[in-house]
Formats: sequence, C-alpha cells, structure tokens
Amino acid sequence: MIIRPATLSDAAQMTDLLNEIVRIGGTTALLEEVSIETTKTFIETLKTTGCIHVACDKSSGDLLGYQSLEYYDDLPKTLGIIATFSKVGGTKRGIGTALFATTRAAAPALGFTEIDATIRADNTGGLAYYSKMGFEDHSMGEPVQLNDGSTVDRISKRLLL
Repeated sequence: MIIRPATLSDAAQMTDLLNEIVRIGGTTALLEEVSIETTKTFIETLKTTGCIHVACDKSSGDLLGYQSLEYYDDLPKTLGIIATFSKVGGTKRGIGTALFATTRAAAPALGFTEIDATIRADNTGGLAYYSKMGFEDHSMGEPVQLNDGSTVDRISKRLLL
C-alpha cells in the first residue's frame, strides 16, 4: 500500500468510494452523494487549510481509502477535524492505520494541537477505529436526521497531539 497526498486525478475514485458508502448508509453523516467537482474543490481547499491523503494499492494503483484533516472557521485553528473513508469491504486491512500515521505526522506542521473525530453513534466500526488510534470520548454532537426521518446521535472523540 502507498500513502500519498491526494491529487485532482484521484477525485473520480474518491467520489466513487464515498458515494458507495453514502448509498449503503450507516457509517457517514453524509446523506447525499457528492459530485466529482465537489471532491476536486475539497482537494484544492485542503492544500491550504489542512491535508488529505489517499491509500492506494501498490500493484494496481486502485484507491483503497482516504483521510482528510482540516479546520472549521467556527472552531479554534488548532483543532483539526478528521474524516476517514475506506473502500467498502476494505476495512480491517490496515488502510485507516496507515493513513492515520501520515495524517498524525502532518498535523503539528499544520498548526494542529488536537484532532476531533465526530462519528455516528451507530457506526461501531468507526468508533472502534478512532479509539484504537488513541482518541478518547469528548462529547455528544447534534443528532443527524437520516433520510428515513429517524435520528442518530454523534459522538465526538478527541486526540491531543
């Protein structure tokens, strides 16, 4: 597996990967699919406001997952917000662990002293992943209303760098 910064040429595979997760439901707060243009804008934005890395298969070059780290304007600039997406069926292959090693190493140079991960309460795999990476429960976020009208809580986990 190769971990490297995302480029605009990754946008189509990143979009496909994320949209499959959105269609399945249950592991992301996103309820609507995204466009390739949205993904390209996200990649470009993170060049100046954070970082975004992809994990690719060493042999085929296929995208296995990606992870972003950014700040939000309404939060302290020292608090990075992380999001991780792995190809459906690709969890438990070390993708998230490899991505996080790179993201964590990049975080201090970006000015982050703390990282927040906010996960749907019903995403047991995501909660376990961030706990394994050293994140600790911090607070409950605003519930997310799902497309079927039901709501699910969100749990914020934090990691001090």
